[in-house]
Amino acid sequence: MRVSHPTTYRTDPTAFDCPSCGTSTTGDPRDHCPQCLHTRHQDPGDPCGAAMAPLAVAVHGPGDWRLIHRCTGCATLTSAPVRPDDHRVLLMALAVRPLAQPPFPLDLLGRI
Repeated sequence: MRVSHPTTYRTDPTAFDCPSCGTSTTGDPRDHCPQCLHTRHQDPGDPCGAAMAPLAVAVHGPGDWRLIHRCTGCATLTSAPVRPDDHRVLLMALAVRPLAQPPFPLDLLGRI
């Protein structure tokens, strides 16, 4: 079931208002918040408009990190390039999450 969310989009492509923390940025065109890394589901032709939470970081090559987002409304996954002004601690926390929360007990590693 798709839930309709009211959305307000600025006409200026260099402005971004975060749906999660409320941070407003202007300057270079951006697709996610530099503070909390959230974004809004804005696929062309998709009326969802719900907030998208950062889920993980994917590395496509040297220096090519991408944020993976999941829509809180329809569960769609998207990716966006990491920006130089993104919150570095949050990026690293997303990157190491699989190591900090493995799907098995860590004591099993000692038995290998």
